[in-house]
Amino acid sequence: MDAPPDHRRKLNKVTFSGLPDRVSGSPHLAGLRQSEREAYECILEFLEEEQMLKMDKLKFLSAVDTLSGAVHAQANGNMDDFFPKTVLAKKIEKLILEESTEALVSTVRQQAMLCVVALSQANPPLHLSQKLGLATAGISSIISLPPIMPSLDRKDSASLYSQTIQALDDMLQALVMEDLEPSMVFLQSFLEIILPCLVQSDKVHEQTRILGAVSRILRFICNFTKLAHMAKFSMTGTLMGTLGRLCMSRSLEVSEGASEALHYLFKVLVLQRSVKQKTENILKDLQKHFRGEWLASIQDLTMFFRKYLTPEERADLILVSMEALTDPSRHDVQAASRVLRMILKSSVPDIGKVPEIIQHVYHHVHGATDAAAQETIGKVLRVLAQSYTDEVVLTLFEMDEQSQRGAHKPWEILASFPKGYEVIMEHLLQRLTPQQTARPQEPGCRAKISPLIATRALRELLLEPGRRVEVQAFFPHLFLALLFRISSLLRAGAAQPPVSQGMDPVSCSVEALQTLMRSVGYTDYVSYVQKLQGWELLTSPERHHEGVALLGRAMVVCNCWHTRPVFRLTVRILQDPDHENHMTALVFFTELLQCPDVAAAADEEMIRTVADWFQREEPAVVKLLLRAVEILSRHKNTGKQLRALQPYVLSCCYSMDGSVVAETFQVLRDLVDQLPWQHSAAFLIQLTFTLAPFLEEEAEHLRVMAFEIYGALLAKVSRGVFVFPLRHQVLNLLILLILHLEDANGRVAQIARPTLCHLATLLGWSKLRATFAEKDVWTVLSALLQQEAGRALWFLKQSVLLFRSPQVPIRRAAVWFAGQIIQTLGAEEAGEAEEARAALRHMRADLDPTVSCLATQTSYVLEAKEEMWVASSTSCFCPRRPRKAYF
Repeated sequence: MDAPPDHRRKLNKVTFSGLPDRVSGSPHLAGLRQSEREAYECILEFLEEEQMLKMDKLKFLSAVDTLSGAVHAQANGNMDDFFPKTVLAKKIEKLILEESTEALVSTVRQQAMLCVVALSQANPPLHLSQKLGLATAGISSIISLPPIMPSLDRKDSASLYSQTIQALDDMLQALVMEDLEPSMVFLQSFLEIILPCLVQSDKVHEQTRILGAVSRILRFICNFTKLAHMAKFSMTGTLMGTLGRLCMSRSLEVSEGASEALHYLFKVLVLQRSVKQKTENILKDLQKHFRGEWLASIQDLTMFFRKYLTPEERADLILVSMEALTDPSRHDVQAASRVLRMILKSSVPDIGKVPEIIQHVYHHVHGATDAAAQETIGKVLRVLAQSYTDEVVLTLFEMDEQSQRGAHKPWEILASFPKGYEVIMEHLLQRLTPQQTARPQEPGCRAKISPLIATRALRELLLEPGRRVEVQAFFPHLFLALLFRISSLLRAGAAQPPVSQGMDPVSCSVEALQTLMRSVGYTDYVSYVQKLQGWELLTSPERHHEGVALLGRAMVVCNCWHTRPVFRLTVRILQDPDHENHMTALVFFTELLQCPDVAAAADEEMIRTVADWFQREEPAVVKLLLRAVEILSRHKNTGKQLRALQPYVLSCCYSMDGSVVAETFQVLRDLVDQLPWQHSAAFLIQLTFTLAPFLEEEAEHLRVMAFEIYGALLAKVSRGVFVFPLRHQVLNLLILLILHLEDANGRVAQIARPTLCHLATLLGWSKLRATFAEKDVWTVLSALLQQEAGRALWFLKQSVLLFRSPQVPIRRAAVWFAGQIIQTLGAEEAGEAEEARAALRHMRADLDPTVSCLATQTSYVLEAKEEMWVASSTSCFCPRRPRKAYF
């Protein structure tokens, strides 16, 4: 007998040991009929024979059939009481494998399969491995037979073939049963063995026979409402994908066979997984497409893919189709491509095993030479990347690190589809900030990438050319997200060890930021920042905000056309008062304001945002905002924005932080220089009122700055605009200005004198102007009192206020001048000076002896004059001296 071919199952030599003795009186044989005893003897005779004739084989198989029936008929019958069932199964399997695959000329194969049916019904049950051995032997002995061509002279062969096929079906049906239910565990294992033969064969008759066997066993299973171990059956996706692909075979026989098998698979799923009320209608619809066009089968497949398969089964279907696409020896590439395109045509349900699919793409993408296959692979990758971005990105990086190849092909595919590219970039953008919520399409149990991995993935995608338009649209969001990522890492102290070599989080973020700039054409920007060591500053925890400022300044200097979009986004970010990187945003915001186009685009929304941040009163924040106001003042056509912010600037003069006050004064000084009087009169007049208390500030640097601002402000005033209330305020500070010619700080005196001269010009005091310009404070005060005697009481009130000055020279001059004024008053005005006289008496206790002495002497002089007023008031009625008006 010819040896079986290589692909058939080869059995080891079976040694039959432990067989029962030939004792006719054995208690196991006592209950057997004569024919059954003879069958027992026949089995015993032929079991140990290696070579058997055809007639001997048939006699042996008939004997096993007879004895199996006898054991099955017994209430507690057990085949092992006569012969080990395992031994009998091995012997039958060997007989099947010994049959020729060149021609079907005997009934041995058929009888062996029927014998298995009988043997499987007798206890004990066959083990799964025994069942699989018999099933594999049976089907492998048939599929390799040459085609049976219908003809008159081969009528007997065709009949024998049909009978053998029926016997195979009976055997498979018997083997699949477990108790009273089909076992899906057996079917799972059987399909795992037979499906590779189906997809690897390129012969129509072999494929047709395998499909027929699969179809008929599925049809048999459809007769049962309950299946054993259905939950363990995991071949549904693989089987559906294989059958769906073969539905589009060029061979009509293969196509019909696959369609029929697919129909019964659908039927099994409907019976096991659908709602009972809908089962009948679904089965009716399926029946309409039985052995129909391949398109109808694929449409049904698409529906079942979405509604009946589990996520893992969907993944198996995709994987088995992908294998066909990437195997250059496969002839069904187009069919697999069609299946994948159909199931991925619209929104995709949940899919499992995403890493496995991505690994297959990564390792086999170059195996697809067909253009349609390459396009379909890209489609699969893009769909998964859009729905399961985290898993796809994580898998790509893991494989890239393991292979050490740095292959960019998968990234190229991800970047090749504009819409998908946008979705992926948006998702990665969200992942940069852990506190933000990512898109809700992923189940919570799936892996999520870290901000570090998201940063690296962004860089990989940005390295791919051809997507500049999409990157341009995402640029503002990506730029600020990466910038804020660096700030967050430095603030959190990113000194933690890197995940692996070359994966320092800060460095990765900076590299991604540089790649982003280059990808939109800002190579000069990157070089400019590098030249100024801006990238190093950006990564320095101590000087990070200097680096941020340099990035913003460089964007203005290099004329980046994204400056305005980035600025608008920064304003929106600043509208969140709890944003963790508000300082970075404010620094960047302030620098971008230096761009004329940005400043011109400042609107009410921006002004409201800045005003809200002014109210936070954080010193560092307020200083940045003050600088922003200063920058705005340098631009044209920003008067409206400045007017809205000026009250907030003035309020900063009263900050509890001295550095904020100094910064405010510096800004006010610049504002006074920049603002024209005709457009800012209200603000400048209000500023004179705000500055008044600071002209007596004890801190010298603040006092000097206040005088500088006051002097610069009055220098802008002309006689044409010198009207109430500015005129009143200036006159109200006149004595203070004169007395500070004695200021301890020489800079104040230098400012006060030219300011007095300008005031004299504004007031039309031509004679006093020369005095203000050259004379000492005593001469100036005397000359002022002589010329403006009508304002004596007003000057007196100003002098009394200066009694509280922290500087001794000013208090001394104030006391002296108050005494001079009171001495010029008449008896009728004496009552209005009572408060001043009380203040003079109080000044006797001044800590400075010169001031105390002067106040005492002045008080004595005034007391003597009061006595003279009393005496004169009783002697006559003198006419009142007319008093001059203050103005």
